[in-house]
Amino acid sequence: MVLASWIRDEDFKQVVAEDGTGELNLTVGVAVAPDTFAQIREACGNPRLADVPPEQQAKEFELEFTGHVALDILTSSAPDGAAPLAGFLRKFGQGIQQVEIEVNSVDQATRVLQSKFGLKPAYEETRIGADGTRVNFFLAAASSGKNVLIELVER
Repeated sequence: MVLASWIRDEDFKQVVAEDGTGELNLTVGVAVAPDTFAQIREACGNPRLADVPPEQQAKEFELEFTGHVALDILTSSAPDGAAPLAGFLRKFGQGIQQVEIEVNSVDQATRVLQSKFGLKPAYEETRIGADGTRVNFFLAAASSGKNVLIELVER
């Protein structure tokens, strides 16, 4: 997995948020069409929608499962818009859109990924994400040769 070398790095380990058991807090973001989003949300008992900044033109809710498994179900609130999620859905269709890793400091984690791994963040400055989190994104090469979108999340 893309994160394996990051997690072995001592500097990156220092900024990764753990849940008290030594396990990472990872969430998989699954992008779906608006009608599928509504069906999944209803089938799961209408979980609370995250407070997403309007410029992101997105809706999301989280599903947590036992065993350190969480999913963010995401959709575009403007499918024809220019926001990244709408573009992802148009280009790739429904599916895994990102992997989120919780960190104690997005700024410090960004510096480590830039200096140690030569990765460039999607945004020069950390941004506000859903529910007031601080976020930044990286495209990282996977072993399959495809890129994986990694979201750093600071609660």
